[in-house]
Amino acid sequence: LYQGTSVGRKKCGRKRCTTRRGDRTLRKIVEKDRFQTLGDLRKQWTESGVETSRATVYRRVQEMGYRCRIPQVKPLLNQKQWQKRLTWATEKQHWTVAQWSKREMPKCLKSSVKYPQSVMVWGAMSAAVNAASYQEILEHFMLPSAEKLYGDEDFIFQHDLAPAHSAKTTGKWFTDHGITVLNWPANSPDLNPIENLWDIVKRKLRDARPNTLDELKAAIEASWASITPQQCHRLIASMPRRIEAVISAKGFPTKY
Repeated sequence: LYQGTSVGRKKCGRKRCTTRRGDRTLRKIVEKDRFQTLGDLRKQWTESGVETSRATVYRRVQEMGYRCRIPQVKPLLNQKQWQKRLTWATEKQHWTVAQWSKREMPKCLKSSVKYPQSVMVWGAMSAAVNAASYQEILEHFMLPSAEKLYGDEDFIFQHDLAPAHSAKTTGKWFTDHGITVLNWPANSPDLNPIENLWDIVKRKLRDARPNTLDELKAAIEASWASITPQQCHRLIASMPRRIEAVISAKGFPTKY
């Protein structure tokens, strides 16, 4: 719940079913915990002696100037982390879309559905692995993909700070292969547009509703294949806006 402009009580022909005293009790319940649902509020209000409907709770909450919203879930950042995000964004502030386009963006993901089966995924990204297996994936999948995409041109590789990514042996692997790795601030999924691609895949999986392991694999491949180059380009083009959003938020989480 968040509080907006106070709204006065509407006058209508129907008799008000709660008292001012009861309404004051509801306000105390709301202000005690702003993350409660209407169901939670109704339960507590009933326990206090005010028997009423969910619709009445909703109306009273509106009259008090509150609005019902689902809170966004964002990573918890400490002062050091948001400062690093701000510094990182400031350094990348003048990067062009063309520069962001030459950035490999892998992501660890274990895709699963509400069924007994689950499957690991690679799509120019790695599954959840340890450092040694991550380096094998880079060797056998990332390198051929990068060669196909960029040829002899230089590119910058980006991954987050998962343990397999930040391991010393992984850093040595990149150094040995002459690949530049983009420095990355912790707890920053809002800066990584590939998160949006995974969200597309997950939404399509919910629509597919696979029942077996083979169906799950086929659904993942189909959903990934359905992502268009235009969608990818739009996400890459959003990077300057993401950078500006982090700077405006002084390093704190953004809407992305």
